[in-house]
Amino acid sequence: MSSFKKNILIIGALLWVWAMPASAQDYKSEIAAWRNQYIKDLLAEPRQPIKPGDERYLDFYPPDASYRVSASFQIAPGAAPIMVPTHSGKNKPFRLYGTLTFTIHDTALTLSLYQPIDIVSGAPRKDELFLPFNDLTNYESTFGGGRYIDLNISDIHDGFVELDFNKCYNPYCAFAEGFSCPIPPDENRLKIEIRAGEKMFTKYLGR
Repeated sequence: MSSFKKNILIIGALLWVWAMPASAQDYKSEIAAWRNQYIKDLLAEPRQPIKPGDERYLDFYPPDASYRVSASFQIAPGAAPIMVPTHSGKNKPFRLYGTLTFTIHDTALTLSLYQPIDIVSGAPRKDELFLPFNDLTNYESTFGGGRYIDLNISDIHDGFVELDFNKCYNPYCAFAEGFSCPIPPDENRLKIEIRAGEKMFTKYLGR
């Protein structure tokens, strides 16, 4: 092999090595920015699920891009509103908007995706979609009552949705009493561990 070809191969390999950490670093920065905004929103919430200073008790898994997947979306046309139980004993109205099918670590999974219903008007709440789920980390490293992911109708493109479990978060019930947090339905109980996103709130765990 000529020295010219060897140099081309070496340069190409170096460019590939340099590009990979940059991409990973960009993703870590994206998740860090998302979490910073999430914490700011928690502190700004008038109902105060956490108090100033409680930020130190929030805990998250390290960013892991293997939990960011492309999910196939199937709409549920004409689904009637249903009342979803909450941790406070009250019910909240939602309607099944569709299902998401995807694979994580070679395991095929399906989750039901919901649209909130405005209690006063009885109409769906604009572009909002709601994904509550349980997984096998509950009660071990994550809140036992499940976690949530927020999506929008505009996130659906050509029948697919980017689903990033690094952005899943705890319901307010994980932080304090007095909130009506929807309980994930049985069909959204994943039989795997989702080691991504928010972990248990540690304030009351003596950590």
